[in-house]
Amino acid sequence: MYPPRSQKNEGRKKARKRKIGKAWIITNLVLLLMIVGLFGYYYIFEHGKSSSLAENAGLLQQENKGKTDSVDGGQSSSPIRENVTAVSNEQPDDSSKKDEHTADDKTEHSSDTATVTDSRPATSSDTNVAEGNSSESGVSSENAGQSPDSSSNKDASDSGNSADPNESEQGKNVASDGTASPTVTLHFVGDVQFSGKVEQRLEKNGFDFPYQYLGNLFRKDDLTIANLETPVTTAGVGALNKTYVYKSSPKALTALAAAGIDAVNLANNHILDQGIDGLLDTLKYLKENDIAYTGAGRNAKEAYAPHYFERKGIKIALLGATRVMPEANWNAGVKQPGVAGAYDSTAIVKSIREARKQADLVIIIAHWGKERVTVLEPHQTELSHAFIDAGADLVIGGHPHVLQGMEQYKGKWIAYSTGNFIFSKSTVPATWDTAIFQATCTRAGACRMKLTPYRAELGQPVPMKDAEASKILQGVAAMSPANVSVGADGTVTAR
Repeated sequence: MYPPRSQKNEGRKKARKRKIGKAWIITNLVLLLMIVGLFGYYYIFEHGKSSSLAENAGLLQQENKGKTDSVDGGQSSSPIRENVTAVSNEQPDDSSKKDEHTADDKTEHSSDTATVTDSRPATSSDTNVAEGNSSESGVSSENAGQSPDSSSNKDASDSGNSADPNESEQGKNVASDGTASPTVTLHFVGDVQFSGKVEQRLEKNGFDFPYQYLGNLFRKDDLTIANLETPVTTAGVGALNKTYVYKSSPKALTALAAAGIDAVNLANNHILDQGIDGLLDTLKYLKENDIAYTGAGRNAKEAYAPHYFERKGIKIALLGATRVMPEANWNAGVKQPGVAGAYDSTAIVKSIREARKQADLVIIIAHWGKERVTVLEPHQTELSHAFIDAGADLVIGGHPHVLQGMEQYKGKWIAYSTGNFIFSKSTVPATWDTAIFQATCTRAGACRMKLTPYRAELGQPVPMKDAEASKILQGVAAMSPANVSVGADGTVTAR
C-alpha cells in the first residue's frame, strides 16, 4: 500500500534540501580554494617582482647608453700652416661630376673675399642677423678638377697626463662634495659622403661596409658626430656651377644610424648640391633615422640654432657653421632654406653665446680652410678663437680633406681639420690619413683629447697600427703649435 501523498512530498523536500546543501558546500569550497589560490599567486608574483627590481634597473641602464635627446622644438641646426700644395677641390667620382673629368689634375683656387668679424660683442643690429638677414660679402669658388680621390669606449680613460689648465680646476673630475664628477665621451669623424664610386662599392658590399672595422665604438659612447658632405635624396636638381656634385641614397642613413652616429653637421659646401629640394629631403631622412643635424635648416632660425642633447646629466649644445660655400644664396634666410654661414660671424657667434647660457658643454663644427692644404688660413684661427671667446668649449673643423694641427686656446681644444672618413679616394696620399677624434669632457667644459689613427680607403676607414699609426700622430703633432704634443697612444696634451 502506498504512503499518503503528504509523506511523499515531505520526503522529496528533505532530499532536495540535502542536495542543495551539498551544492552550497561544494560551491563554497571551490570559491575558498580560488581565493586561496589568488592570494598565493599574488604573494609569489609580487615577491618575485620586488626582488628583481634592482637587477632589472641595472640591466636597463646597461642596455640604454643614455642617448635621449632634450630638444627644443624638434630638430634644429646645429653648428687652421702652408707646406702642402692645394691639388684639387673634391674627390673625383664619375657619377658625381657634372662634366667628364680628364686625367690631368686641376688646381683649386679659392677666392674668399669676405672680411671676418668674429669677436666683437653682439649689438642691437645682431637681431636681424640672427633671423637670417646677414649678408655674405664673399664666397668660395669651387673650380675643382681631377683628383681621384681604435677604438676606445665611454669607460676608457686616457693614459696620458693632461696639462690642460681646466684639469686642475676640475680637481681631476671630482665634484665639490667629493663625489666623482660625470664625464661624457664624444667621438668626431671627418667628411662622409655616399655618392659616385663610394655608392657603387656600398651597393656591392652593403651599406654597413664602411663601419666593419669600428665594432661597437660609436654605439658605446655618449655622442658621435660626423660631417655629412652630401645631400641625401632621390630627387633634386644637380647644381650647374660645380665640378663635383654629390647625391646619396637614403639607405646610407639607415646604416649610419645603426653604426651609432648620432648627429651630423650640414654646414658645408655640398649640402645644397641638389638644390633646396635635396636639402629638405635630407632633413626629412635624417629625422626618419633619428639622426640630429646642425648647421642648416628650413630657415635661418633653424640653421643657426643649437641642437641640445642630454647625456649623464650634462647638457650639450651642438652648432655648425661654414666659411666655404659656392654661392652667397646658400645662406639660410628668414624664409630661405640654407646653411649657417660664417663669412660674417655675427649670427653664429650670437648663437654660441645663447647656447652658453643654456648648456654645460658647447661644441661647434666648423667648415673652413683650403683643400689639400695642411697650413691654416688666417680665418680658421680668427674664427676658432672668436667661437671660444663667445663660449664654445670645443671646436672641431673640416673641409681640407687632410688632417691639420690642434691648438689649445684659453684651455679649450681646437681640432682644425679631421680629414676624410667615408669618402672617395684621391691620388694625394695626405688625404688618406685620418683619425677618430675622442673628447672626454666634464660638465664644466674641460675636455681631454685622444686620436685613433685610421686610413680612409674608398668608402671605408681602416684602423692603422704601429709605424703607420705613429706617422699619423707625429704628423698632427708637427702641424700643431710647439706646446702641443701627441703621445704614442694618441693622447693630446698642451704644456
